[in-house]
Amino acid sequence: MPTPERTSLDEIVDAAAGLLEKGGPSAVTMQAVAQAVGVKAPSLYKRVRDREALLGLVGAAAADDLTARLEAASGGLDDLLVAFRAFGHDRPEAFRLLFTTVVDADRLAASSAPVLRATTVAVGEAHALEAARLLTAWATGFVTMELAGAFRLGGDLDDAYRYGRHHLVASLTQNQEAERPAQGS
Repeated sequence: MPTPERTSLDEIVDAAAGLLEKGGPSAVTMQAVAQAVGVKAPSLYKRVRDREALLGLVGAAAADDLTARLEAASGGLDDLLVAFRAFGHDRPEAFRLLFTTVVDADRLAASSAPVLRATTVAVGEAHALEAARLLTAWATGFVTMELAGAFRLGGDLDDAYRYGRHHLVASLTQNQEAERPAQGS
């Protein structure tokens, strides 16, 4: 009779994600994950090839979480930027992991879809990708610096993020208005 399964892949990934948030990538060891799910480390290899693969699964789950949050936002540029920052605050280590090579490019592309839809509406199809990259690069840079404690000149970071969102969104939508032909011409 086969031995009953003591843990699932989802439990393993959840445990690894919890360890990641508590101690960063170095805390995600096969031994620590095994202990968290109540099994011996060698039994994890039935489900996960190695630590790198496990981090890839954690990154994929994080990308899926970010995608779900972006999809749940209203679809407006400002709301997407708010959801993106909230993800970074809620899951800072997962946020950092998203920008490493362990995360599958297709998963990240799925996270880009809501942003591309919104930028297509805001600036048109011809410049949607450039606008999405602008917003993503600015928000990623801001949140990364914020999480690292790199803003040291004082001031309210919520106000600073709101200011940046407002001006970026306004500049993109203003440019779209300027590029549209005048009615009746």
